[in-house]
Amino acid sequence: MTNRVSLTQFIIEQQRELPEASGTFSLLLNNIVTACKQISHLVNQGDLVGILGSAESENVQGEVQKKLDIITHDIMVNALNWTGQLAGMASEEVDTIIAIPKAYPKGKYLVLFDPLDGSSNIDLNLTVGTIFSILRYIEGEEPMVEDFLRPGTEQVCAGFVLYGPSTMMVLTTGHGVNGFTLDQDIGEFILTHPTIRIPEEASEFAINMSNQRFWEKPVQRYVEECLQGVEGPRGKDFNMRWLASLVAEVYRILTRGGIFMYPYDFKDPSKAGRLRLLYEANPMAFIIEQAGGACSTGRERILDIKPTGIHQRVPLVLGSKKEVERVVAYHLES
Repeated sequence: MTNRVSLTQFIIEQQRELPEASGTFSLLLNNIVTACKQISHLVNQGDLVGILGSAESENVQGEVQKKLDIITHDIMVNALNWTGQLAGMASEEVDTIIAIPKAYPKGKYLVLFDPLDGSSNIDLNLTVGTIFSILRYIEGEEPMVEDFLRPGTEQVCAGFVLYGPSTMMVLTTGHGVNGFTLDQDIGEFILTHPTIRIPEEASEFAINMSNQRFWEKPVQRYVEECLQGVEGPRGKDFNMRWLASLVAEVYRILTRGGIFMYPYDFKDPSKAGRLRLLYEANPMAFIIEQAGGACSTGRERILDIKPTGIHQRVPLVLGSKKEVERVVAYHLES
């Protein structure tokens, strides 16, 4: 291939189109990229370096942590806390926000991240990833939890990295979605999927069928219509997918359309949903909408939600626009 565009070049060229840009954001993004390259290397090494298996601890969500959950969290924090670009961080793996050490200067951005999405797959050698979201920091002394509780519409950047057969980064800064593949020989992400667009309609759906008996009626109705195939009201056959890895599900939808649902269910009525608004739903919603898709709880646009806590959970329905709109319409009818 000739005239290959690196992620670094891509970021700099975008920055040139914004006269007010200072370059700080570009440096921040490059530091996130560096951290993700380190994570990619570790994931590829696997049991060769003894990092698979349970850490025999739980995170703030009450979920059993893998060794790599803890290791990747530390990689993200250590790659970003000294740079001078951040005022603070928040991670899915810890209870409170992460302060910047007093020895380092503070910047004008906040970063939220899920360091290893889909970590239950890691011991099976299946796809995992990193998700991140960037907010501007409203000036002040020390950021408080409230500074992170902003609707998804205020994100200035969102992205995820997929650690699969190849390592890929999918990124939006609010001007469309682009995909980059890591060239291991030169250690650089290369633009391979420019201007990603999601088909409005599709014939694939992803949902955890083991929870079917706990779903609300609108979701039951949608899935039943898909399962009826060409003989049913949809008049076409659907394929079902479920990878238990949000990064992999979203990447599949970005490349060939479809719908992913982790809806509200009655299995645990104390939880408003299963996925985290700030670390998973918001960044993915930003990416999906920028690629022409839609993202909702079933009743409300994800990006419009005003967060009430840094570990808030929500139902999530995302993907091809017309399919998501159908699910939302069924909720409104009920």
